[in-house]
Amino acid sequence: MSLADGAAPAADLPKDRIRDAATIILIDRDRADGPAVLMGMRGSAAAFMPSKYVFPGGAVDPGDAATPCPDALSDTCRARLAVEPLTGVGADALARAALREMVEETGLSVSPSADDPLLFVFRAITPPGRPRRFDARFFLIDARNITGDPNDFSAACDELSHLHWVPLAQARELDLPFITEVVLAEVAALVARTQGPLAQPETVPFFDNRGDEPRFVQLS
Repeated sequence: MSLADGAAPAADLPKDRIRDAATIILIDRDRADGPAVLMGMRGSAAAFMPSKYVFPGGAVDPGDAATPCPDALSDTCRARLAVEPLTGVGADALARAALREMVEETGLSVSPSADDPLLFVFRAITPPGRPRRFDARFFLIDARNITGDPNDFSAACDELSHLHWVPLAQARELDLPFITEVVLAEVAALVARTQGPLAQPETVPFFDNRGDEPRFVQLS
């Protein structure tokens, strides 16, 4: 998670501010041992989810809105990203943040296209009382869209350790945040019912914890 263009360090932000964030779930469905997802472990000193296995991702930076991503998202995906906004963040900024974080945290570059775009599959807002709060959008994309060697993490920063492809059937055995377990279950169900190319699901689960009472809805 980087700071760019004068973005305030997290320590200087209001304690309960909810920041826009984006995550990419890379899935390799061509492995002989079954589908696998790319995950890494956060450091033990991290303020947010220390020592937990997570997908690459992070907060939206101000500069992410400067570069449009016309082919990264479908019209349906863009419409769902605009539902119940907390801020004025745009769909392109979310997509760019997810792609940038992937490069920073794994060293891998992903190139979505109009034929194989990022799929918006989950949204979750961190509950009150946590040291950091995010309005996180989770995107899914096939590992075939990686440019280069999918096992070369040599250019990754040190934010995630133990980067590796985890068999989808075994991923929930890792030490995971609760919301990551829920997202993995959604992804596993989507993959199980998909024979051909991945497609945008009919609805997107949304864990809305912005207030005192948690709320769960399906975005359509």
